[in-house]
Amino acid sequence: QGQAMESGGGVVQAGGSLRLSCTTSGLPNTFDYYPMGWFRQGAGKEREGVAGINWNGEQTWYPASVKGRFTASRDNVKRTLYLQMNDLKPEDTAMYYCAVSEGYDYNGLTPENFFGWGQGTQVTVSS
Repeated sequence: QGQAMESGGGVVQAGGSLRLSCTTSGLPNTFDYYPMGWFRQGAGKEREGVAGINWNGEQTWYPASVKGRFTASRDNVKRTLYLQMNDLKPEDTAMYYCAVSEGYDYNGLTPENFFGWGQGTQVTVSS
């Protein structure tokens, strides 16, 4: 089925911002109409969801840990998903991934329900 490709990570000071991108050109275009998610995995931690977005970008979901700081969006023409991250904190340090929901309807951010994982992009926030 192919995989997505994440980019845009880097090293930033606490309080700074980064914008991550995720292209889905490696996936069949039928998945442009599926919900997608952003996830992260810190060292020694389990993978966790940080943003969900429906097929047209009109609905988004965030856990409390990032709500108000992270914003997901998508451009289905460019086949690209974005994650704007503001007011970054050291605890946001992790490898960030995007993936496609296996279901046509959004059903939470359980990693096991997503596929098409890329290699990830590293975000490091220094204090």
